[in-house]
Amino acid sequence: MIQSARLKVLVDAPVRPDGAYVLYWMQQSQRAEFNPALEFAIEQANGLGLPVLVCFGLTAFPEANLRHYDFMLRGLAEVRRRLADRGVGFVIRKQPSHELARALAADAALVVCDRGYLKIQRTWRAKLAESLDRRLVQVEGDVVVPVELPSGKHEYAARTIRPRIQRLLEDYLAPLAARPSRVRADALRIVGDIDLDDIPGVLANLQIDAAVGPVRRFEPGEGAARARLEAFVAKALPRYGAERGRPEANVASHMSPYLHFGQISPVEIALAARRSPASDSRDSYLEELIVRRELAMNHAFYAPDYDRYEVLPEWARKTLADHASDPRPHLYDRARFEAAQTHDPYWNGAMREMRATGYMHNHLRMYWGKKILNWSAGPEEAFETILALNNRWFLDGRDANSFTNVGWIFGLHDRPWGPQPVFGTVRSMGANTFKKFDADAYLRDVTWLEVAERG
Repeated sequence: MIQSARLKVLVDAPVRPDGAYVLYWMQQSQRAEFNPALEFAIEQANGLGLPVLVCFGLTAFPEANLRHYDFMLRGLAEVRRRLADRGVGFVIRKQPSHELARALAADAALVVCDRGYLKIQRTWRAKLAESLDRRLVQVEGDVVVPVELPSGKHEYAARTIRPRIQRLLEDYLAPLAARPSRVRADALRIVGDIDLDDIPGVLANLQIDAAVGPVRRFEPGEGAARARLEAFVAKALPRYGAERGRPEANVASHMSPYLHFGQISPVEIALAARRSPASDSRDSYLEELIVRRELAMNHAFYAPDYDRYEVLPEWARKTLADHASDPRPHLYDRARFEAAQTHDPYWNGAMREMRATGYMHNHLRMYWGKKILNWSAGPEEAFETILALNNRWFLDGRDANSFTNVGWIFGLHDRPWGPQPVFGTVRSMGANTFKKFDADAYLRDVTWLEVAERG
């Protein structure tokens, strides 16, 4: 089922009956199954007696590096294979994505696109819509509840958006069946200029930061995402509520890289979790997957300056400014942080995990960010450092959820707490963090992960 609220007509032009195919411009939803944009395109093509062509433009994405492109391209190679099995065409070219979609739209009956919430994603879609003489329909498939339905404004906190989402949830937690393609795309002779059978060669020819290399910890693609999800639901979800704050317990779902690249649907994840018995663990996980993640989408959508210090709540900026001249217990610059060269072995361990594997446990992400704020010369400098490291090293950096997590360090979606040096009334985190789990076991795990990444 594709709910009507997921659809938005961006160009209200007639469908062209003389088109050679229905074009789906794939950008955010990089998967061949449980993808409402793809299924909508197939429905439309079946009604017109046409094949479906999927296009992907390989273009510069701000701050993306070798780690990100390797993960994405290997996922897209799987998408190509799965689409071929479904009779759907696929073309990838080294070209700005909206420009590729516009070029291929010339022979399309209509154009379908998916939805993203970051500034650059919204700009691409707006540029495609300019002067396009084909019908353009956007299909929103990477949130559970379409972002504008729960709220028409920037929400203050999870507690304000939670009841709004919960009232709508059952209408949008629905399976999505794969539609058969009645007309296969095998006869289309539209070729790309990117060889997904030679991804190392493709990467070598991209002008990107090659110092941040690929990771072994996460196998990309929707098949790998579903395998991880199945293992999580079977083994870790029953313990999630009690042990989610312990990095060494290994109960995290590790879905965030796959969600970031659209290699799995959040609806598919939620439905899989809901098939397990009702429990506090299940409720805790669904709260994070749906309410917390979609609060982040609300933030990116209604606060387009999500990557700027000025987006923080006024009370937080004021209290941090009032304490900007407080003595710092330690002082480091970005280079020392990035090299994991602080006095704190546990903070260094978290940074080492991030550098080696592109991941850090959520509990440690909070500590990691709070300490950068505590050990930087000022809050603005800390914000820039956290954002730069987040975007460079995390696989799921440059994501609405990730940008929102950075903002939370500085008081976003939070409330004032008791005053502290440096933080003012922004929440702080101290050494007690490491009394809540086996921190030395975590450091041993990090060392093992570093060795595994080196092969």
